[in-house]
Amino acid sequence: MFSLLATVTDLGRRLSQSLVATLATTSIASSSPALAQADPAQPCRLPPQAVVEKETLRQAALNGDDDARARYQILVARHRSALQQCRQQFWPQRQALWLRLYPCDAEAGQLEEVFDRIVNRGYNEVYIEVFYDGQVLLPTDDNPTPWQSVMRSSEFENVDLLSEAIAKGRERGLKVYAWLFTMNFGYAYGQLSDRTDALARNGDNVTTLNHRRADDSNNNSLLHSYASQAFIDPYSPQARRDYQWLVYSVLQRQPDGVLFDYVRYPRLPGSESVATKVRDLWIYGEASRSALMQRALNDKARVLLERYLDRGYVTDDDLAAANARFPNEGEPRWQEVRSQRGSVQTRLWHLSVAHAVQGILDFLDLAVEPVRTQDLPAGAVFFPDGNRPVGEGFDSRLQPWDRFPSSMEWHPMLYGVCGDASCIVEQLQRVEAFASEDTTVVPALAGVWGEPMQNRPSLEAQMYAIRQATPEIDAISHFAYSWQFPESDRQRKFCERD
Repeated sequence: MFSLLATVTDLGRRLSQSLVATLATTSIASSSPALAQADPAQPCRLPPQAVVEKETLRQAALNGDDDARARYQILVARHRSALQQCRQQFWPQRQALWLRLYPCDAEAGQLEEVFDRIVNRGYNEVYIEVFYDGQVLLPTDDNPTPWQSVMRSSEFENVDLLSEAIAKGRERGLKVYAWLFTMNFGYAYGQLSDRTDALARNGDNVTTLNHRRADDSNNNSLLHSYASQAFIDPYSPQARRDYQWLVYSVLQRQPDGVLFDYVRYPRLPGSESVATKVRDLWIYGEASRSALMQRALNDKARVLLERYLDRGYVTDDDLAAANARFPNEGEPRWQEVRSQRGSVQTRLWHLSVAHAVQGILDFLDLAVEPVRTQDLPAGAVFFPDGNRPVGEGFDSRLQPWDRFPSSMEWHPMLYGVCGDASCIVEQLQRVEAFASEDTTVVPALAGVWGEPMQNRPSLEAQMYAIRQATPEIDAISHFAYSWQFPESDRQRKFCERD
């Protein structure tokens, strides 16, 4: 019998030390004869002279200058020590950047350039996207998963870019986390004929791959935001095995931690973003439905649950028929959820929602277990509003982050847009209200340094607001490298060379 630890009611429940400080001219100063003062809002950022010196030596080393190569390595080591010392002295002690790697990053000197840029900005952690859009950052010849390798070109197909990135990052004092999609397995997975039963299905027996907008039902228009994604049934044994192979393969590269993203169901557009009836829930996959039926504790309950799933409702006549068929069973009984009051239909709705939520929690626990076994930090990435009740229903993502293990790092994506930092702080305060004292909260911020972007304040303005409102927070991450270094990201993506 499955455990229903979740309840419906649980879904709705629960800058620096001185912005005028300057960088101490100790280890970093020794790397450059002319040291400019650091940006007071970015106290661990390398001064321009040190950046230029290091990049000049890197390029010379790449061109075969052995003396430059030796000096470059010395400078990398000095900057590593300076970064570690600075981050211990200035808030936040952990400052991370989200990063996607490309096949051309396997070219000589490219990873060094990327990670030098990250260190130059004062980051001491990096979250590398390892599993996303139905592909995985593993070499083609060492990929036991059903997903294609990112490294598909003949030139780089056997390069273990993740292992190399972890090594290059650590050389520079960076902790390197692997960042994985979780319940979104990607379009290509959904095209595998032997994996169709692993996909999540709603009451119309459709998956996220072929779901259409309700208002577009007459023109065969695919739902634009999910046509390239495939969310899986978290109860599917096949999906669980596939994901375990993925996590084990990533852990063989010995990252410093693992982050799990898309720990949820999809959010659909418009009115469909709210689940108000059982047929809206992604619980109609064979495995999920079978597990749900096992939550009925007598035959009367089983008959009523099956009728409820098939039609979306039960009537008094259905209850009378069940009583007549099983007169000796008493009341219909289902596995306990917090709310046992109300009509049979209300109880079945609560049971169905709780079952959907429990699937997410069970899948996450399965994913995290091998990470725990290796005594590495594991984190869950989530939207602070993904677990809210909405009117008569719930946010269709059903993301129960308030029930994520307190031993995990919580990485809330504070992407609120309101022209200032107030909504970002509000999102964080809501997360803090649910987090235990043992939980490490690492806010993820979107933006760039020095200027607002897409109606969001600059990163330093967001960080200052967080520092003032929640001084207990001592770790921050920024989305993303591609926003801070757009030209570098574009060149790397399309293998363009200066």
